[in-house]
Amino acid sequence: MALPPLDERTLPAAVLPDLDRQSLDEALSAVQALIDQHGHVVVVSSRAAPPGVERRLHTIRSLLESDRIALFRPDLPPLALAVLARQLRQLASCDLSPGVLASAGRLLTHYIHAGALLGSVARLDRVPVGLRSHAKSWVPGSHFAVLAHPEPQLVRLGPTAALAGPEFGTWMLVGKGQLQSDWVTGTLAQQWNVQGLRETAPPAESSAWWGTNKLIEFATFLPDLSVLYQLVASVRQSTCHWCGIDVIGDRCVFCSATPPPLLENQLPAG
Repeated sequence: MALPPLDERTLPAAVLPDLDRQSLDEALSAVQALIDQHGHVVVVSSRAAPPGVERRLHTIRSLLESDRIALFRPDLPPLALAVLARQLRQLASCDLSPGVLASAGRLLTHYIHAGALLGSVARLDRVPVGLRSHAKSWVPGSHFAVLAHPEPQLVRLGPTAALAGPEFGTWMLVGKGQLQSDWVTGTLAQQWNVQGLRETAPPAESSAWWGTNKLIEFATFLPDLSVLYQLVASVRQSTCHWCGIDVIGDRCVFCSATPPPLLENQLPAG
């Protein structure tokens, strides 16, 4: 899901639709064209996408023999993933190297709170809350507030229902499915002291991810590009020993190499 830009600097997304349904030659040509145009490509995809999508992405990367394709599939609900992809599009306008930009996705996930209001949790299997046996005994027609990230939480909706929210100022994006309620835009937004609120249609993968189409999905995020840039720029960068690209974190997002083990003479004196 390619969200509309928040400002004029946000770069457009390159969408690869039906990647697992088109011919391999067409998919290869589409990705190769992006590499030729931009130099490096960061592919953000949902874990709720069909298994064929992931297989096709790895096939493309292997056949192109390219270390300029980063595959990023964080364990986030679809709406939160769309928010994260837009943040990377915002940062793409800054003076960040491809490796640092691609690595920033892992960092920014820590600043996203994501969940949903659900009409049923009978088929909810992506949030390990350990309450499914209790949920079966609840009255039909109940609504459930679920936090999937950063820490799983599930509560039955009621006058005192609350979810643990961010401890910093955020905006909230709400994707309304086939559930009628103002709890998210009213009660939860007030509980979390959100500074801005926008609504959109839920991504196509939301029903599969949450196990129902009776939902209202939400995600809070940092909207300001200067804040995002400061967060990323403040993290120590290193150079991948294998492909030579600058990254943040302990794994190269392009070639998947990890730092080599320290030799005995490189260990700090103790």
